[in-house]
Amino acid sequence: MPINSFLNYLALEKKYSHHTLIAYQNDLKTFQSFCLAEFETDQILDANYSQIRSWIVSLVNTKISNRSINRKLSSLKSFYKFLQKTKQIENSPMLKYQALKISKEIQVPFSEKEIKDALKLYGDNFDFETVRDKLIVELFYATGIRRAELINIKIEDIDFVNETVKVLGKRNKERYIPLIKPIQISLKNYIIQRNDIDNKEVYLLLTKKGKKIYDTLVYRIINNYFSCVSSKVKKSPHIIRHSFATHLLNEGADLNSVKELLGHSSLASTQVYTHSSMGKLKEIYNQAHPRSDKN
Repeated sequence: MPINSFLNYLALEKKYSHHTLIAYQNDLKTFQSFCLAEFETDQILDANYSQIRSWIVSLVNTKISNRSINRKLSSLKSFYKFLQKTKQIENSPMLKYQALKISKEIQVPFSEKEIKDALKLYGDNFDFETVRDKLIVELFYATGIRRAELINIKIEDIDFVNETVKVLGKRNKERYIPLIKPIQISLKNYIIQRNDIDNKEVYLLLTKKGKKIYDTLVYRIINNYFSCVSSKVKKSPHIIRHSFATHLLNEGADLNSVKELLGHSSLASTQVYTHSSMGKLKEIYNQAHPRSDKN
C-alpha cells in the first residue's frame, strides 16, 4: 500500500515522531474516505487536482481553519512528492495547489512578573503533585523545551555534574540545554519524592500512580497555574516557550544562541520571537540614540 510505504519512509528516513506520523496517516485516510464517498474510488494514487479541489471545498465548508486545511494539504503534497520520488507517479496532482491565506497570529508571551507570580502560587506546599507541577512550569521556562520534549525526558538525561539536560527534539535530534542552579535544586527535591512513588520508571515526570505523564495533563497544569496570574487568552506550554525566547532576547541574548536552545533548524523559525522583543529594542534605542526623545 502506497500510504504504508510513505509512512515507513517518514518514520525511517525522515525520523518523524509517532505523533506526526499519526497526523499524516489521518490526513491521507480522510482524503481516501472522501474519494470513496464522492468518486467511488479509494485509489488516491490516481487522484487528480479536480478531486483534490473538491476536497478543499468540502473542508472549507466544515468551517475548520485555513491553517488546519493547509496542514492537511501539506500532508497530501508530501505524499505525492514521495510517489514521484519512488517513480510510482510521473507528475504530482498538487502542482496547481496554492496554500490558503491565513492571518498572522501574534503570540503574546507571559511577562516576567506573570512567570514569577505563577511560581509563587503554592508557597511551601510540598506534596508530590505540587512539587511536580511547579517543576514542570520551571522546566518549561528555564529551558524553552516543547511539551513532547518535556514528557519524554528520562532520569538519565539529567546530568547534575555537567549541569545539563539532554532533550530529544523533532526528528529525534538531540540537544543539550544548561540547567541553572534553581532548577537543579527543584529537580533534586522532586526526584526524592518521585523515588518514593517509583524508582524503576525511566521517565522523569510521573503521575501520582507512577505512570509517565501525558499531553493533556501537562496542558492542564500550565493552564491552571497561569489562569491564576494572567488574563491572557492563551495559556499553554508553547506560550512559556515563547516567553523563554522573548525574555532572553530582551536581555541581549544572541539570536543564534536562542535558536540552538530552542532546537530550531533555521533562524527563520527563531526570528518569530523578535517581534515580541521589539518593545525592549525601541527602549534601548531611545535611551542610546543622540536624537531620541530623552534629549
